[in-house]
Amino acid sequence: MPQLNFVKQGKGSTVVLSHSMGCDLGMWDEVAALLQPRHTVLRYDHRGHGRSEVVPGPCTMEALADDAAALIEQHARGPVTFVGLGMGGMVGQQIAVRYPHLIKSLVLANSASRFGEAASAALLARARGALTLGMAALADEALANWFTPGFLAEPGPAAARVAAARAAFIATDAQAYVASCEALLQADFRRSNPLIACPALVIAGAQDSNISIEMTDTLCRTISGAQLRIIDTGRLSAVERPTDFANLVIEFLNSL
Repeated sequence: MPQLNFVKQGKGSTVVLSHSMGCDLGMWDEVAALLQPRHTVLRYDHRGHGRSEVVPGPCTMEALADDAAALIEQHARGPVTFVGLGMGGMVGQQIAVRYPHLIKSLVLANSASRFGEAASAALLARARGALTLGMAALADEALANWFTPGFLAEPGPAAARVAAARAAFIATDAQAYVASCEALLQADFRRSNPLIACPALVIAGAQDSNISIEMTDTLCRTISGAQLRIIDTGRLSAVERPTDFANLVIEFLNSL
């Protein structure tokens, strides 16, 4: 297993936060701060992202779920609530089936059970660009995919969060980014998701240009009893509207 960078803070039952591709655990800063008074928050960098170890060669969703499971087994007590956004949401779908004893509830944000033709083509283009042009050359496109135009134009705290997201994207290892893209392209959870037995919340971004409301609704319908909530954001809903995001998670956990 690769060495994963992680941060564990707070008190109470454990909530694991799993970030989107091309980001790092810093994307959860505001959400983590809102959850910590009631929960122990364990957030981590995926392999090849942030300060986690780069693993050469291809990657699979199974391997990413194995990474997360090993982290949970080492640093959490009992089953956890797993919150994943984007790629983290794909990891959540995999870990809930592969390691059901570790997951008591699931939050899947801005994610899908599989990528359609348009989303797959966009992912493939970004993977090629990462290898030929480098991560910095793709940063503006990534930010435009992640955030609404209004949020990108906001000054103050919003601008600081955008700058942090840009820095994390540029710092991501290009080969790891490509491997993550390939793992996402191969993922298809339409048959395995009906095996998920834990309570689940699905969060969509109303202005997410890559993961449409239709794709998120399809994901929601593959998991028995899953609830769908929509936030008026782009792809990185937890960064753009962290208070709204955290409130949805807290409301969900309080309902269990």
